[in-house]
Amino acid sequence: MKAKTKLWFTEEGKTVMGAGRADLFKAIDETHSLRQACMKLGISYKHAWMMLKKMNEALGEPAVVTVRGGKDQGTFLTDFGRKLLAEYETSKKLINEAVGDETSWENVGFKLSARNRLPGRVLEVEKSGLVSKITIEIEPSFLTSVVTEEAVEKLDIKPGDRIYAVIKSTEVMVAKAAGEKETLKAGSKEADSFD
Repeated sequence: MKAKTKLWFTEEGKTVMGAGRADLFKAIDETHSLRQACMKLGISYKHAWMMLKKMNEALGEPAVVTVRGGKDQGTFLTDFGRKLLAEYETSKKLINEAVGDETSWENVGFKLSARNRLPGRVLEVEKSGLVSKITIEIEPSFLTSVVTEEAVEKLDIKPGDRIYAVIKSTEVMVAKAAGEKETLKAGSKEADSFD
């Protein structure tokens, strides 16, 4: 099993850049033609045109412009559009490297604090297919974390185990002491000491 991610940029809740739009930007940049870019990607011209129109409106400035007539006619990325695509590609690369590199999670350990690492005891591990639901007693309350079944097996998490719930803004990870060395798990990624 492999971890996968999706990345998109939004403006006031509206998607302005995702994988499909990034591909369209690249094809426009190569062909200087919306029609040829659509043919290359196998999407309809009308769909692409509406998507670009809505994106330009949401951004408040054009990322793509069309020049009609003359020898320099075509569809082009603006400087703003090039910057947006570059930021998207850089962000995507960083995320994919972090998810794909087992050692990248080691750096997470140095960013944890007492506020987001809560000691607890496993009450129940409910496995269902590729994911597992871990119920953790963190006195005076309970917490549930959904992680991959692979993570549960690698950490050998079972009822009664003492673990840490590691709180991030978007997820709850779990960690378990492994002898003198503690191991952090997020999905199927791991890191060394997080003290």
